[in-house]
This record gives sequence, C-alpha cells and structure tokens, in this order.
Amino acid sequence: MTLTREDLRAAVASGILDEAQAARLITLGQVREGVRTSLPAEDEPFEFFRGFSEIFISIGLIILLTGVTALLAAFGGFALLTLVPLLSAAIAWWWATYFTLKRRMTLPSMVLASAYGTGILIFAFTVLARGGIDERGVAIGGFLLAALGMVIWYRRFRLPFAAFLTGGAVLGAVYSITASAANVVGMVGGGYQQLFDLGESPAFATATLLFGIGAFLVGMWFDTRDPHRLGRHAATAFWCHLLAAPALVNTVAVTLMNGGGIGLMSIALVMITVLALVIDRRSFLTAAIAYIAIVIAWVMGEGGGTSWIFVLLLLGAFITAIGTWWVQLRAFVMRVLPNFPGKASLPPYGSTE
Repeated sequence: MTLTREDLRAAVASGILDEAQAARLITLGQVREGVRTSLPAEDEPFEFFRGFSEIFISIGLIILLTGVTALLAAFGGFALLTLVPLLSAAIAWWWATYFTLKRRMTLPSMVLASAYGTGILIFAFTVLARGGIDERGVAIGGFLLAALGMVIWYRRFRLPFAAFLTGGAVLGAVYSITASAANVVGMVGGGYQQLFDLGESPAFATATLLFGIGAFLVGMWFDTRDPHRLGRHAATAFWCHLLAAPALVNTVAVTLMNGGGIGLMSIALVMITVLALVIDRRSFLTAAIAYIAIVIAWVMGEGGGTSWIFVLLLLGAFITAIGTWWVQLRAFVMRVLPNFPGKASLPPYGSTE
C-alpha cells in the first residue's frame, strides 16, 4: 500500500503527525523519487568525495594524524609507545563522530576509518609479538582483531568503505593462514601466478577462491536490499564486490590459463561478464579487465612479438562494446534467463532498444 498526500493530511488531522513531520515525509518521498527517476540507466552510482573541500580536509586530517602520532611517540616514552597506535585509533574514532556522523563527509570518513584500522592492526601486532607468539600467529591474530575493530566501526558509523577495510583484514588473515614460506618466496621472485593456481598452490588458491565467494555473497546480501542503488547498502555492496572480483577472477583465470591457455581464460571472462550484467555491477567486471591487463603485460614480458597488439585491440573493442551497450545487453540477458530465486530483488532492467 502506498501512502498518498491525503493519507498524510488525515494523519495530521488525527494528531498522529504534526505538519512539520508530514512536510518532511513528502520532501523525502519527492527526493527519493527524483533520484530514482533522474539516475541514468547505465550508471552505477559511486561517491568518493562530494567536492574539493573534502579533499582539502582529508589532506589536513592525514597531516594532523601523522603529527599527533609522532608527538605521542616522541614524548610518550617506551611504555606508552606500545599504546600509540591505539591512541591514534581512538583519536580517529573521536573525530569521526564529527566528520562522519555530523558532517556526513565521505573522503574524510574514509581517511579516519583507514587510520583507525591501521592503528588497531599495529597495536595488535605489537601486543601479540610481545606475547611470545610466532610470526604466523601474530599475523593471523593481528588481522582478525583489525577485522573485528572494523566491524565495530561499521556498526557505529555505517560507513560503506569500512566493509572494504574489514574484507582486506580478513584477506590478510587468510593469507597468513595458508601462505607457506615457498609461496612467499615465489611471490617475491615474481611467480605470483602460481600462487593463484589451484594445481600449484591448492591451499593458498582455494582459500583465496573461498574468500572471493564469501565476499561476493556478502555483497549480494547488501545489493538485494537496495536494488535501486540509492542508499548505504548499495554503496557497501560496491566495496564488497571490489574485494570479491579479484579473488574470484585471479584464481579461476590463472587455473584455466595454466591448464588450457588463453582460450579457456577467454571463456571465463565471458562468463564473468554475464554474471556482472546480471548483478549490474561494472565494478565486478573491472577486476576481470584489470587481470587481463596483467596477462597482456605477461605476454609482452615473454617476448610475444606483436601478438599483444591484437590482444589490446580485442580487449579494447570488448570493453568499449560492453560499456556502450551495457543497458541493452543486460536487458537481453535478464529477459533470456528464466526466473530464479532473487531475480526480482536485482536492479530493474529496461528495454533492449
């Protein structure tokens, strides 16, 4: 049932609402309807900052937090030095009550959340290292405590970017659990592709793949609660998909490439493109494109002659076509697909014309 103006007038007349409250409800409805109507169909809304003032304030916050941390470290003594990261995190929390809750500034809030997460992580590393725990235990415990701290931050400030920092800390814990000394040496030596191959490094690659699936499911949980992409849930889903896509794309694509060459990897790219169209997330597909760019660099490094030029031409044509006809392609895919659980909770799709 939809409330009309007559319903609001009746609510005012019966004393349920006063005139000011009714006016605010009408204004809110008009704003939401206007945003939904004016939002371009091919747009995936994302807000990094609202103006240069936020960049200006963010630079000041970075300098100020650095100075506060240095001041505490210089005059606090050795005993207090252990608490300096925790104190810096506490200061970031304090300032966020103004810049995030009151001013609703995006970029300064991201800076403060990053400072808070970094402070918790360094403090956890320092305390755990002094407890006689081995390096792997320190890394696992530190990342998990940082992830817990970021969950608390998200609960308090409802900042979507905090989901990205939480996922990053969880991914750090996953790496700390599964990465062997050989994996680390291989990464340093440039053999990063083997780390994501299910055949070469099953534990490491499988854990990364599971992390990607988990981050994707969390992102879809938020996405289905805001299919029109107007609020905090959709913004949180954006950061979750930004975490999920590299983990999924790298693990699947590297395994297929090592097992069947560029052909199988191209098939995987098409499947990922279809998935991105279904969920209407260009950010998810961007990660696949970034990985293909890495493959191009690898081909060039292996002395592939001029073949990489044709790869660039094909990749550029593919990206341009997908970006240009995204709305039409998504409408076609969604109409072809049969009904499945959750389809109605995905963003609406328009005409194929």
